[in-house]
Amino acid sequence: MADHLEASVTLPSDPASVAAARTYVVGTLAEWGMSADTEVSDTARLIVSELATNVVQHTLGQSPTFTVDLALVRDERLRIGVTDSHPRLPRRLPAAVQQDNGRGLVIIRCLTAEYGGRLRVRPTREGGKTVSVELPWSLPAAPVPARCHGNHRRA
Repeated sequence: MADHLEASVTLPSDPASVAAARTYVVGTLAEWGMSADTEVSDTARLIVSELATNVVQHTLGQSPTFTVDLALVRDERLRIGVTDSHPRLPRRLPAAVQQDNGRGLVIIRCLTAEYGGRLRVRPTREGGKTVSVELPWSLPAAPVPARCHGNHRRA
């Protein structure tokens, strides 16, 4: 495989784009040799789903599109980034907060930590932000902790 692979797609900030983002990620990972039924593919799909849902729900029409970026570095690290043009950075909710929505970053943070990855939120030069996650290309065979289960939503 190549030393560095990249892929990107820009989608409208519309609920239908969440499913399109998931499909794009799974398809791209398959092109890069990652079967759709692996833990990496499932985790990447869930992370992108949560990030895309956050853009659609929380940018309040101030980000007409969002971009999903993927990068595979030396068959070791998978980078997933979702960029929008809304200037407000995501707020971290306390872990004890119980509500039906607003848990996307909690889920992402949990999955990222479980698999030894990193989560970053950075402002863009254009005034928006990128939320990115870096994961190992091969995830350890560890069960996802109970605090991650049942906390995700499907759009």
